[in-house]
Amino acid sequence: MQVTRNRRTAETSLLGRRTGRRSTLTAAATAVVLAVTAGVGYAQTHQFGTDQVGQTTDRGQVISSDQYIAPYGDRLVIDNGKIMSSSVSPDGTHLAAALTDGGSALAIVDVHGWKVQQVVGTAASSVPRLSSNSVGQEGPTYSPDGTQLWLGQTDGYTRFTVNPDGTVTDPKTIRIPADGTKHALVGEAVFSADGSTVYAAVNGQNRVVALDAATGTVKQSWAVGNAPRDMVQVGDKLYVSNEGGRPARPGDTTMNSYGTQVPANPKTGATTTGTVSVIDLANPEATPSSIDVGLHPTALYAKGRALFVTNTATNDVSVIDTGKDKVVQTIDTRPWPEASVGYEPDAVTLTDDGRLLVTLGRADAVAVYRYKGPQEPVSYVGLLPTDYFPAEITTVGDQVLVSNTRGIDARRPTTSAGHGTHDTTSSLQRFTLPDDSVIRSRTAKVFRQNGWAPGSVKAAKGKGHARPVPVPQRLGDPSTIKHVFLIVKENRTYDQVFGDIPKGNGDPSVTQFGENVTPNQHALAEQFGLYDNTYDIGTNSAEGHNWLMQADDPEYTESSAGEYARSYDTEDDALGHQRSGFLWTGAQAADKTVRDFGEFQSIESKPADASWQNLYCDARNMAATGQSTAYPIKTGSAIPSLNDVSVPGFPMFDTSVPDVYKYEIWKQDFEKNGPANLNMFWLSNDHTGGPASPAAQVADNDLAVGRMVDEISHSTYWKDSAIFVVEDDSQAGLDHVDGHRAPIQIISPWAQHGTVDSHYYSQITVIRTIEQILGIHPMNQKDSAASPMAGAFTRKPDLTPFTALSNRTSLTDGLKTPPACGVDTPAAQDPKAAPVPSSKVPADKRRLAATWDTWKSKQRLTGPHAVPDYANPAQLNHLTWYQTHNWAKPYPGESRIYAPNDVPGAYIPSSESDG
Repeated sequence: MQVTRNRRTAETSLLGRRTGRRSTLTAAATAVVLAVTAGVGYAQTHQFGTDQVGQTTDRGQVISSDQYIAPYGDRLVIDNGKIMSSSVSPDGTHLAAALTDGGSALAIVDVHGWKVQQVVGTAASSVPRLSSNSVGQEGPTYSPDGTQLWLGQTDGYTRFTVNPDGTVTDPKTIRIPADGTKHALVGEAVFSADGSTVYAAVNGQNRVVALDAATGTVKQSWAVGNAPRDMVQVGDKLYVSNEGGRPARPGDTTMNSYGTQVPANPKTGATTTGTVSVIDLANPEATPSSIDVGLHPTALYAKGRALFVTNTATNDVSVIDTGKDKVVQTIDTRPWPEASVGYEPDAVTLTDDGRLLVTLGRADAVAVYRYKGPQEPVSYVGLLPTDYFPAEITTVGDQVLVSNTRGIDARRPTTSAGHGTHDTTSSLQRFTLPDDSVIRSRTAKVFRQNGWAPGSVKAAKGKGHARPVPVPQRLGDPSTIKHVFLIVKENRTYDQVFGDIPKGNGDPSVTQFGENVTPNQHALAEQFGLYDNTYDIGTNSAEGHNWLMQADDPEYTESSAGEYARSYDTEDDALGHQRSGFLWTGAQAADKTVRDFGEFQSIESKPADASWQNLYCDARNMAATGQSTAYPIKTGSAIPSLNDVSVPGFPMFDTSVPDVYKYEIWKQDFEKNGPANLNMFWLSNDHTGGPASPAAQVADNDLAVGRMVDEISHSTYWKDSAIFVVEDDSQAGLDHVDGHRAPIQIISPWAQHGTVDSHYYSQITVIRTIEQILGIHPMNQKDSAASPMAGAFTRKPDLTPFTALSNRTSLTDGLKTPPACGVDTPAAQDPKAAPVPSSKVPADKRRLAATWDTWKSKQRLTGPHAVPDYANPAQLNHLTWYQTHNWAKPYPGESRIYAPNDVPGAYIPSSESDG
């Protein structure tokens, strides 16, 4: 015990040090000491064993992001989607929450009665009813007297009247005009003390405006930093957090963010500055001043002379002395010394007894500190567990209220037939802040729930001493695998593809693309193993590709889900990039070679006559003659480090480009140049929505993957290769276990063969496994905590190659115009497998199908301006189901076949198409 006391004393000494007027306070070592003194041993994510998402264990409920949740205090689950932001009424009786992904925009919660009192959105049953479900990143905001509530939306605010019982009525639109193509995308709204003026952070236009609260007229405008987000008034000064930092200066390296070039790192494309603007309301004509803080400043909270700023990308809190407008203290919120990135502090408050509370969004925890004053170093107390992604925190009397964006994950009851990723929930959590000893005891629980274990990232001691194994225990030790292929597909659940395999945990009643549509995936599962407890994390492409390329969905993208108008896939937005880089930059740092085939690309142009039919015929010609493509496609990225390793001519997401065409482009490069150490692909046609039928598109994707594995496994590189086949997300269908469950495959001579592996795995564990094989240092706390999938590999290779199977579904099925080279005639189907869906529409459903064709034509699914997930997911999922069931069977859990506008859930906002 003496050793423990000495360690804690040393840490206290460390916390007390200062350098000049600014001090950096490190909580990490204290967290380790607290954990040790709690006498609890830790495990990494192998702690999950065969637990399934949604299952409740003695550690808590399993969620899809490699975590358990068991919040401290009381929980109120809100089954109306995610909470993007929330505010408490001035009298403390009600909480207003901005919602998304559940068909509504606003929920009013009775705090005392601990119940949802009102839900407002665009549905016909909503009272009042809105014209748009878009919501911004901050707010909603009550007027000082509590009689008004302002909800931020894409083009301004909706102003409600608050009834005496706390409900809202009489919505009025306060419009802020677009500046060219830049919508307002408003952030926080702040009322003047007398309620006559509303100050609005106009996020999309890099300015703050003063609005007449009665008329909505703009009275004043100030230019501030990039992407202003939260605001707070202290005396005559208005403070504004600029998530994108200061405006660019001559000589800066920059990258785009919503039409503005912001200072950015030339390697990662991540922002390099963060600022707080200060507007002098007593001298409104003066140019706002600026204070440098950490990266991605978001939430602001003021009390006394202190202004607290949460910096989500540098994982700290800046403390500004508002008398001097200087940062006087920086509080490090990283509780686990193994990783310096990825905790994402996103909200802060201070209790009357001097305890500072900071929500750590990606750690599912509240960090607690003792605070004495702006320049007095805080002391770290510990962590309290929350639900999934806490994003707001406040106090009401002696109660602490926490809003958790994702609540209990995608467990909203929508249909008894299964779960979908858009069955999202949120939750409120309330508790009386316990004494410090209880908080310290809960710290160990948070460590367990996150899998934070000492020594989880072990570096090799030297080169040349360890014996090569498939997945080394230490980063940098040799692997038997030299070439990794990461093939990213689109949107399918496990049950949709593998539900028909009896030996796995599948439900054939929701299978849509079984063995006759995906013969290669089924054959690969038979030869190399079936993984039936694997999970994607994101609910859509914007999140899914981030999880795969960054092992995280940064707070900016997480909090943008209510609007997605600023950016969706964040390849072309500096705010969506974490400062620790990407999978490929990590590989480059480890002196590994990289080749990219479409993944994370954001720029594409192609010849006007490069139709699906012409590219299909071109692929057949390339296969027969070895000639180059007759339709060269140009692609690119806004991220310099990705452009450096991208293969020209490989298309990005575009369902009007056959995946078999993409395969031929890759094959020619492979046979000429060979593979890199890390090879990344985007083979996206299992997304569906292109010119061919859904079954044809999934079959096209299946054939391309099968041929790629065939090519690799018959090459000289097979002996030291591993192929990981994943979905970016699993949003496009139902699964009887959980909507996040996806068909992951591991294909290698070194992979286990012929097994059914029911251990919990996720996208994060896949990425950590790739990192471990190639010696790539983990990017953040999520992949640092994840356990490499060593159990999925063997030390005795089986070099048997894979021979691709012919497609059993016609690749040209459903085309309105057949290709000039002729329609595809598939191989015979397996009579034991489910038949291929017919694309022919029965006579009595042709009028209904025509309405769906009209809807589909507007969804930007094809062409150079195609956008992943632009189509509303609920509608696209229904259309795919109808098409794969010959327009004869209602969607699972429903009693009839719907027209597009009648689909339940059709109000879920999709990328760039809210409302």
